[in-house]
Amino acid sequence: SLTGSPVTLKILQNWVPRVSHYFDKEHYTYVGHQIVIQESIEHFGAVVWPGALALSQYLESNQEQFNLKDKKVLEIGAGTGLLSIVACILGAHVTATDLPEVLENLSYNISRNTQNMNMNKPEVRKLVWGEGLNEDFPVSTYHYDFILATDVVYHHAALDPLLATMVYFCKPGTVLLWANKFRFSTDYEFLEKLSNIFNTTVLAEFPESNVKLLKATLREN
Repeated sequence: SLTGSPVTLKILQNWVPRVSHYFDKEHYTYVGHQIVIQESIEHFGAVVWPGALALSQYLESNQEQFNLKDKKVLEIGAGTGLLSIVACILGAHVTATDLPEVLENLSYNISRNTQNMNMNKPEVRKLVWGEGLNEDFPVSTYHYDFILATDVVYHHAALDPLLATMVYFCKPGTVLLWANKFRFSTDYEFLEKLSNIFNTTVLAEFPESNVKLLKATLREN
């Protein structure tokens, strides 16, 4: 069941005017750092979606509630890497994951924005939802404090594997933070399935962008 009343927020225009003449680079400022993101028009995962902006902004503003310092953080569907970079600046040990075809751009953005900085170096890894989880991320070795996911739910066929992946990585004590633009009935159906398995709270809503930000923890049987 959904508990508590969410705060209503607006996604702030955190990106700064373009200094570069390249159409494919976006400049953002979070936690006092300028972040330059290279987007790619070839893949869904290579564009910054509103959920990533919403969760980046929320983590920056709520560092006491969600203290990422020295925490183990896994981002699934990391896309351009903006959120993983923000988590990294906030002090987390980050593993950013996505499909193989997205990893090159993801790695580029992460290394370019975290090099020469005194922070934990993020790891970039392939993760296909629902596939090879136990081989690639065996339970005995991998335990995460936070799972981050933004705009991972839209019209695609992998919603059940996505849910299975969230369940796989969420151990007792793990917090899932999921921000998503809600547009389709399938988005709400996914939320309903999630709420059947997890304790789910809507932390914030960004009505102008139709984004909801949810916190989920695995129910204890």
